[in-house]
Amino acid sequence: MLSYAVYSEAGGVGKTTLSANLAVAHARAGLDVLVVPLDPQDGDLSYLFDADQNRSDTETDTLVHHLVGRANGPFADILETVEHGVDIVPEHNRLEDLGEALRKEQEARSDFGESFPMWTQLQRVLREAEVHNQYDVLIVDPPASSGPHLYNALDATRNLVLPLEPSGKGQASVSGLDDLVSNLEAQLEINIGVLAAIPNQFKGTRDQGTIIDEIETQGFDVPEMLRDRTSLLEGCWRKRCSAFTYVREHRDRKREYELETLEKFDRLARHLERQGNIEAPEPPEPGALEREETEVRA
Repeated sequence: MLSYAVYSEAGGVGKTTLSANLAVAHARAGLDVLVVPLDPQDGDLSYLFDADQNRSDTETDTLVHHLVGRANGPFADILETVEHGVDIVPEHNRLEDLGEALRKEQEARSDFGESFPMWTQLQRVLREAEVHNQYDVLIVDPPASSGPHLYNALDATRNLVLPLEPSGKGQASVSGLDDLVSNLEAQLEINIGVLAAIPNQFKGTRDQGTIIDEIETQGFDVPEMLRDRTSLLEGCWRKRCSAFTYVREHRDRKREYELETLEKFDRLARHLERQGNIEAPEPPEPGALEREETEVRA
Protein backbone atom coordinates (compact mmCIF):
# COMPACT_ATOMS: atom_id res chain seq x y z
CA MET A 1 0.00 0.00 0.00
CA LEU A 2 1.23 3.47 -0.90
CA SER A 3 0.80 5.68 2.16
CA TYR A 4 1.69 9.31 2.71
CA ALA A 5 0.73 12.43 4.63
CA VAL A 6 0.32 15.73 2.79
CA TYR A 7 1.93 18.20 5.16
CA SER A 8 3.20 21.74 5.39
CA GLU A 9 4.26 23.84 8.37
CA ALA A 10 2.86 26.90 6.61
CA GLY A 11 -0.81 27.60 6.05
CA GLY A 12 -2.41 28.59 2.77
CA VAL A 13 -0.27 26.42 0.49
CA GLY A 14 -3.12 24.23 -0.77
CA LYS A 15 -2.44 21.19 1.42
CA THR A 16 -6.04 20.01 1.66
CA THR A 17 -6.83 20.78 -1.99
CA LEU A 18 -3.76 18.79 -3.06
CA SER A 19 -4.83 15.87 -0.84
CA ALA A 20 -8.30 15.80 -2.43
CA ASN A 21 -7.09 15.94 -6.01
CA LEU A 22 -4.39 13.33 -5.50
CA ALA A 23 -6.95 11.00 -3.93
CA VAL A 24 -9.23 11.39 -6.95
CA ALA A 25 -6.31 11.05 -9.40
CA HIS A 26 -5.34 7.73 -7.78
CA ALA A 27 -8.96 6.54 -7.85
CA ARG A 28 -9.38 7.51 -11.51
CA ALA A 29 -6.64 5.01 -12.30
CA GLY A 30 -8.62 2.17 -10.74
CA LEU A 31 -6.92 2.17 -7.33
CA ASP A 32 -8.77 1.79 -4.04
CA VAL A 33 -8.13 4.95 -2.01
CA LEU A 34 -8.70 5.81 1.66
CA VAL A 35 -8.23 9.34 2.97
CA VAL A 36 -8.01 10.12 6.68
CA PRO A 37 -8.37 13.84 7.44
CA LEU A 38 -7.05 14.80 10.89
CA ASP A 39 -7.34 18.58 10.69
CA PRO A 40 -10.02 19.75 13.17
CA GLN A 41 -10.67 23.08 11.43
CA ASP A 42 -14.01 23.59 9.67
CA GLY A 43 -12.58 24.19 6.18
CA ASP A 44 -11.25 20.67 5.93
CA LEU A 45 -11.10 17.71 3.57
CA SER A 46 -14.46 16.38 4.75
CA TYR A 47 -16.03 19.71 3.87
CA LEU A 48 -14.40 19.74 0.43
CA PHE A 49 -15.74 16.25 -0.28
CA ASP A 50 -19.17 17.17 1.16
CA ALA A 51 -18.91 14.48 3.84
CA ASP A 52 -19.11 16.46 7.09
CA GLN A 53 -22.85 16.43 7.80
CA ASN A 54 -22.40 14.60 11.12
CA ARG A 55 -19.36 16.47 12.43
CA SER A 56 -21.30 17.83 15.44
CA ASP A 57 -23.43 14.73 16.11
CA THR A 58 -22.61 13.60 19.65
CA GLU A 59 -24.18 10.16 19.12
CA THR A 60 -22.18 9.07 16.07
CA ASP A 61 -19.16 6.80 16.17
CA THR A 62 -15.98 8.69 15.26
CA LEU A 63 -12.32 8.12 14.53
CA VAL A 64 -11.48 9.48 17.99
CA HIS A 65 -13.55 6.69 19.58
CA HIS A 66 -11.47 4.18 17.62
CA LEU A 67 -8.19 5.87 18.50
CA VAL A 68 -8.86 5.61 22.24
CA GLY A 69 -10.14 2.04 21.99
CA ARG A 70 -13.77 2.87 22.65
CA ALA A 71 -15.35 2.32 19.23
CA ASN A 72 -19.06 1.65 18.88
CA GLY A 73 -18.63 -0.62 15.86
CA PRO A 74 -16.29 -1.70 13.05
CA PHE A 75 -13.94 0.84 11.50
CA ALA A 76 -15.59 0.30 8.10
CA ASP A 77 -18.88 1.63 9.49
CA ILE A 78 -17.50 5.13 9.97
CA LEU A 79 -16.33 5.45 6.36
CA GLU A 80 -18.14 7.34 3.63
CA THR A 81 -17.65 6.96 -0.11
CA VAL A 82 -17.34 10.21 -2.04
CA GLU A 83 -16.61 11.07 -5.68
CA HIS A 84 -14.79 8.58 -7.90
CA GLY A 85 -15.19 5.92 -5.20
CA VAL A 86 -12.74 7.49 -2.73
CA ASP A 87 -13.41 6.40 0.86
CA ILE A 88 -13.03 8.98 3.62
CA VAL A 89 -13.13 9.02 7.41
CA PRO A 90 -15.36 12.06 8.00
CA GLU A 91 -13.90 14.61 10.36
CA HIS A 92 -15.75 15.22 13.61
CA ASN A 93 -15.61 17.99 16.19
CA ARG A 94 -14.13 15.47 18.63
CA LEU A 95 -10.86 15.82 16.76
CA GLU A 96 -10.40 19.18 18.48
CA ASP A 97 -9.95 17.32 21.78
CA LEU A 98 -7.89 14.41 20.44
CA GLY A 99 -4.82 15.22 22.54
CA GLU A 100 -6.81 15.34 25.76
CA ALA A 101 -8.70 12.15 24.89
CA LEU A 102 -5.46 10.27 24.22
CA ARG A 103 -3.85 11.54 27.44
CA LYS A 104 -6.85 10.53 29.54
CA GLU A 105 -6.81 7.05 28.01
CA GLN A 106 -3.08 6.77 28.59
CA GLU A 107 -3.48 7.75 32.26
CA ALA A 108 -6.40 5.38 32.77
CA ARG A 109 -4.49 2.44 31.33
CA SER A 110 -1.31 3.24 33.23
CA ASP A 111 -3.28 2.79 36.48
CA PHE A 112 -3.66 -0.86 35.45
CA GLY A 113 -0.09 -1.22 34.24
CA GLU A 114 -1.05 -1.10 30.56
CA SER A 115 0.93 0.69 27.86
CA PHE A 116 -0.85 3.14 25.56
CA PRO A 117 1.57 4.93 23.18
CA MET A 118 -0.29 8.05 22.09
CA TRP A 119 1.44 8.50 18.74
CA THR A 120 0.81 5.01 17.33
CA GLN A 121 -2.95 4.71 17.72
CA LEU A 122 -3.89 5.55 14.13
CA GLN A 123 -1.49 2.90 12.90
CA ARG A 124 -3.08 0.42 15.32
CA VAL A 125 -6.61 1.23 14.15
CA LEU A 126 -5.69 0.90 10.48
CA ARG A 127 -3.78 -2.34 11.07
CA GLU A 128 -6.63 -3.92 13.04
CA ALA A 129 -9.04 -2.93 10.27
CA GLU A 130 -6.68 -4.56 7.72
CA VAL A 131 -6.67 -1.39 5.66
CA HIS A 132 -3.48 -2.56 3.93
CA ASN A 133 -5.40 -5.51 2.47
CA GLN A 134 -8.34 -3.41 1.26
CA TYR A 135 -6.75 -0.28 -0.16
CA ASP A 136 -3.95 0.55 -2.58
CA VAL A 137 -3.43 4.11 -1.38
CA LEU A 138 -3.72 5.77 2.04
CA ILE A 139 -3.58 9.58 2.27
CA VAL A 140 -3.62 11.36 5.64
CA ASP A 141 -4.22 15.11 5.87
CA PRO A 142 -2.92 16.40 9.24
CA PRO A 143 -2.91 19.98 10.54
CA ALA A 144 0.19 22.17 10.23
CA SER A 145 0.80 22.35 13.97
CA SER A 146 2.78 19.74 15.88
CA GLY A 147 0.89 17.44 18.19
CA PRO A 148 -1.04 14.16 18.33
CA HIS A 149 -2.79 14.67 14.97
CA LEU A 150 0.46 15.15 13.06
CA TYR A 151 2.42 12.51 14.97
CA ASN A 152 -0.25 9.85 14.43
CA ALA A 153 -0.38 10.75 10.73
CA LEU A 154 3.38 10.37 10.30
CA ASP A 155 3.60 7.17 12.31
CA ALA A 156 0.85 5.61 10.19
CA THR A 157 2.22 6.68 6.80
CA ARG A 158 6.03 7.13 7.19
CA ASN A 159 6.03 9.25 4.02
CA LEU A 160 5.47 12.92 3.23
CA VAL A 161 4.29 14.91 0.24
CA LEU A 162 5.18 18.54 0.84
CA PRO A 163 3.23 21.37 -0.84
CA LEU A 164 5.31 24.55 -0.80
CA GLU A 165 4.77 28.19 -1.62
CA PRO A 166 7.74 29.33 -3.75
CA SER A 167 7.81 32.87 -2.36
CA GLY A 168 9.62 34.95 0.21
CA LYS A 169 6.99 33.94 2.73
CA GLY A 170 7.75 30.29 2.12
CA GLN A 171 11.52 30.68 2.06
CA ALA A 172 11.95 29.79 5.73
CA SER A 173 9.98 26.55 5.41
CA VAL A 174 11.97 25.62 2.30
CA SER A 175 15.29 26.16 4.06
CA GLY A 176 14.13 24.16 7.06
CA LEU A 177 12.86 21.07 5.23
CA ASP A 178 15.83 18.91 6.19
CA ASP A 179 15.62 19.98 9.82
CA LEU A 180 11.85 19.45 9.83
CA VAL A 181 12.09 15.85 8.65
CA SER A 182 15.08 15.07 10.90
CA ASN A 183 13.33 16.47 13.97
CA LEU A 184 10.16 14.51 13.28
CA GLU A 185 12.17 11.31 12.80
CA ALA A 186 14.01 11.85 16.07
CA GLN A 187 10.88 12.67 18.03
CA LEU A 188 8.89 9.70 16.73
CA GLU A 189 11.89 7.33 16.42
CA ILE A 190 10.92 6.33 12.88
CA ASN A 191 12.25 6.90 9.37
CA ILE A 192 10.25 9.33 7.23
CA GLY A 193 10.61 9.51 3.47
CA VAL A 194 9.80 12.58 1.39
CA LEU A 195 8.14 11.35 -1.80
CA ALA A 196 7.83 14.76 -3.42
CA ALA A 197 7.94 18.50 -2.84
CA ILE A 198 5.24 20.32 -4.83
CA PRO A 199 5.60 24.06 -5.45
CA ASN A 200 2.12 25.56 -5.55
CA GLN A 201 0.93 28.94 -6.88
CA PHE A 202 3.93 28.99 -9.20
CA LYS A 203 4.03 32.05 -11.49
CA GLY A 204 7.36 31.49 -13.21
CA THR A 205 9.27 34.42 -11.68
CA ARG A 206 13.04 34.38 -11.34
CA ASP A 207 12.86 34.45 -7.54
CA GLN A 208 10.51 31.47 -7.52
CA GLY A 209 12.86 29.61 -9.83
CA THR A 210 15.72 30.24 -7.40
CA ILE A 211 13.69 28.82 -4.51
CA ILE A 212 12.76 25.72 -6.50
CA ASP A 213 16.42 25.22 -7.42
CA GLU A 214 17.20 25.34 -3.70
CA ILE A 215 14.61 22.66 -2.99
CA GLU A 216 16.12 20.36 -5.60
CA THR A 217 19.66 21.10 -4.36
CA GLN A 218 18.55 19.85 -0.95
CA GLY A 219 17.75 16.52 -2.61
CA PHE A 220 13.96 16.79 -2.71
CA ASP A 221 12.14 15.49 -5.77
CA VAL A 222 10.05 18.13 -7.57
CA PRO A 223 8.06 16.15 -10.16
CA GLU A 224 5.45 18.85 -10.87
CA MET A 225 4.90 22.56 -10.25
CA LEU A 226 1.33 23.80 -9.86
CA ARG A 227 0.51 27.18 -11.34
CA ASP A 228 -1.66 29.77 -9.63
CA ARG A 229 -5.21 28.54 -10.34
CA THR A 230 -7.23 30.61 -7.88
CA SER A 231 -10.48 30.54 -9.84
CA LEU A 232 -10.40 26.76 -10.31
CA LEU A 233 -9.55 25.93 -6.71
CA GLU A 234 -12.01 28.43 -5.25
CA GLY A 235 -14.63 26.82 -7.46
CA CYS A 236 -13.78 23.44 -5.94
CA TRP A 237 -14.44 24.74 -2.43
CA ARG A 238 -17.62 26.50 -3.53
CA LYS A 239 -19.04 23.38 -5.18
CA ARG A 240 -17.39 21.01 -2.67
CA CYS A 241 -15.66 18.70 -5.12
CA SER A 242 -12.30 17.92 -6.70
CA ALA A 243 -10.89 19.91 -9.60
CA PHE A 244 -11.67 16.97 -11.89
CA THR A 245 -15.36 17.07 -11.02
CA TYR A 246 -15.47 20.86 -11.09
CA VAL A 247 -14.07 21.08 -14.62
CA ARG A 248 -16.28 18.26 -15.88
CA GLU A 249 -19.56 19.29 -14.25
CA HIS A 250 -19.37 23.01 -13.52
CA ARG A 251 -17.43 24.53 -16.41
CA ASP A 252 -19.41 25.30 -19.57
CA ARG A 253 -16.37 25.66 -21.81
CA LYS A 254 -12.85 24.30 -22.12
CA ARG A 255 -10.11 26.23 -20.36
CA GLU A 256 -6.79 24.87 -21.55
CA TYR A 257 -4.88 25.98 -18.47
CA GLU A 258 -7.34 24.14 -16.19
CA LEU A 259 -7.04 20.94 -18.23
CA GLU A 260 -3.27 21.24 -17.90
CA THR A 261 -3.67 21.43 -14.13
CA LEU A 262 -5.70 18.21 -14.12
CA GLU A 263 -2.99 16.57 -16.19
CA LYS A 264 -0.44 17.58 -13.57
CA PHE A 265 -2.50 15.98 -10.80
CA ASP A 266 -2.68 12.77 -12.86
CA ARG A 267 1.05 12.77 -13.59
CA LEU A 268 1.86 13.45 -9.95
CA ALA A 269 -0.34 10.56 -8.84
CA ARG A 270 1.45 8.22 -11.28
CA HIS A 271 4.81 9.46 -9.96
CA LEU A 272 3.84 8.74 -6.36
CA GLU A 273 2.48 5.32 -7.31
CA ARG A 274 5.82 4.43 -8.86
CA GLN A 275 7.53 5.60 -5.67
CA GLY A 276 5.38 3.15 -3.75
CA ASN A 277 5.76 0.33 -6.31
CA ILE A 278 2.03 0.50 -7.01
CA GLU A 279 0.89 -0.22 -10.54
CA ALA A 280 -2.40 1.42 -11.44
CA PRO A 281 -4.64 -1.06 -13.29
CA GLU A 282 -6.18 1.59 -15.57
CA PRO A 283 -3.90 4.62 -15.71
CA PRO A 284 -5.79 7.28 -17.68
CA GLU A 285 -4.23 9.46 -20.30
CA PRO A 286 -3.71 12.69 -18.33
CA GLY A 287 -6.74 14.93 -18.74
CA ALA A 288 -8.17 12.84 -21.59
CA LEU A 289 -11.69 12.40 -20.21
CA GLU A 290 -12.04 16.05 -19.26
CA ARG A 291 -10.77 17.21 -22.65
CA GLU A 292 -13.25 14.93 -24.44
CA GLU A 293 -16.22 16.01 -22.33
CA THR A 294 -15.50 19.73 -22.46
CA GLU A 295 -15.05 19.52 -26.23
CA VAL A 296 -18.43 17.80 -26.57
CA ARG A 297 -20.13 20.55 -24.51
CA ALA A 298 -18.39 23.23 -26.54
